[in-house]
Amino acid sequence: MVSIIGVRFKKVGKVYHFAPDGLDIKKGDTVVVETSRGIEIGEVVVGIHEIDEKNIKKPLRNVIRVANEEDLRILEENKKKEAEAFELCCEKIKKHNLDMKLVEVEYTFDNSKILFYFTADGRIDFRELVKELANVYRTRIELRQIGARDESKTLGSIGICGRGLCCSQFLGEFEPVSIKMAKEQGLSLNPTKISGSCGRLMCCLKYEQEMYEELLKVTPRAGCVVDTPDGRGTVEYVNILKGQLKVRIDEDHDKAYKDYSVNDVKIIKKPHGDAASEKKDEEMLKKLED
Repeated sequence: MVSIIGVRFKKVGKVYHFAPDGLDIKKGDTVVVETSRGIEIGEVVVGIHEIDEKNIKKPLRNVIRVANEEDLRILEENKKKEAEAFELCCEKIKKHNLDMKLVEVEYTFDNSKILFYFTADGRIDFRELVKELANVYRTRIELRQIGARDESKTLGSIGICGRGLCCSQFLGEFEPVSIKMAKEQGLSLNPTKISGSCGRLMCCLKYEQEMYEELLKVTPRAGCVVDTPDGRGTVEYVNILKGQLKVRIDEDHDKAYKDYSVNDVKIIKKPHGDAASEKKDEEMLKKLED
């Protein structure tokens, strides 16, 4: 077993593991660590705990120290520098007439590198931009193109639910979301109803997917022919979460609909559906997946 802590370098970013190296570190502390990008400073979001060594991604680096007043002062200075660099970079982008949008600027703690994050529809030739920025700051400059989801995570916004975006509030990492999830949850395949402010499928489609997958194993879909206590009929409507069905009884000349529990019916025949049409719809909506 190995003692580790979890450190986050951005407000809602990925959690990285480090060895406390005998230091008394608690959740909420700010620590200075060495990463692949150089010396960084981050917040401890998971206190000291033990984990099986085989579950650790190596190399496991040690914490250099708990941040002192000087470290915190440098951190604040870097934030001011980032704001100034953002303004300057925007001016340079406009000067070179580059079709790109600057999203964020990040200084490494030791000022050995400045990272400029941007979005663009395609590839951008920013070599001249990098040269000018390097001449100004006399340090290593790195431009990174990010996706629409990363942009929303960084900038934040309000979702259609009226709350802050999940990605900018608590999601440390993005998980794959597919059109199949929206279909299985019985949602409208209207892009405006299932996509977030980033223009991609809403992350919240993932939250209940496991439950839907379990329920779909025992729940007839609309169009299924089923046996009911009142005879054979066709499923017209499904409330999958409540486990309730609305069935049209075939022998009822009044075409009345009756409600049944999933446990009260037996599937006789599954619907075929229009496979070609469904495939076409999915292909049209594929651009919503990231």
